[in-house]
Amino acid sequence: MFEHALEIIVLALEIVGIAAIVIGATVSVGIYARDWLAKLPHDDCFKALRANLGRSILLGLEFLVAADIIKTVAFELTLENVMLLGGIVLIRTFLSFALQVEIEGRLPWARNGAEAG
Repeated sequence: MFEHALEIIVLALEIVGIAAIVIGATVSVGIYARDWLAKLPHDDCFKALRANLGRSILLGLEFLVAADIIKTVAFELTLENVMLLGGIVLIRTFLSFALQVEIEGRLPWARNGAEAG
C-alpha cells in the first residue's frame, strides 16, 4: 500500500513537471505574441520569451528530478540507478546553471557586484 502511494506521488510529480513546461511554454509564446502585436521592440519580446520559457523549463525540471529521486530511493535502490540519478542531477544542475545565466545575463556569483553598481 505504501509503494502504491509512492507510485501515485511520483506520477503526480511527473505530471506536474511536464505540465509546468507545457503550460509555461504556451504562456510564454502567448506573452511573446501579445507583445509583438503591441509593436514592442523585437529584441525585448524575444528576450522576454527566452526568460519566461527558461523559467518554466527550470520549474518543470525541479519537479521531474524530485520524481526521479523518490523513484530511485523508494523503488529501485541499486548502484546502477543511483549512478543514473547522479547523472540526471548533474545534467539538471548544468541546465539550471545555463538557463539562469541566459535569463539573468550574468553569472550567479556576479549578482552582488551588478546590484551594487
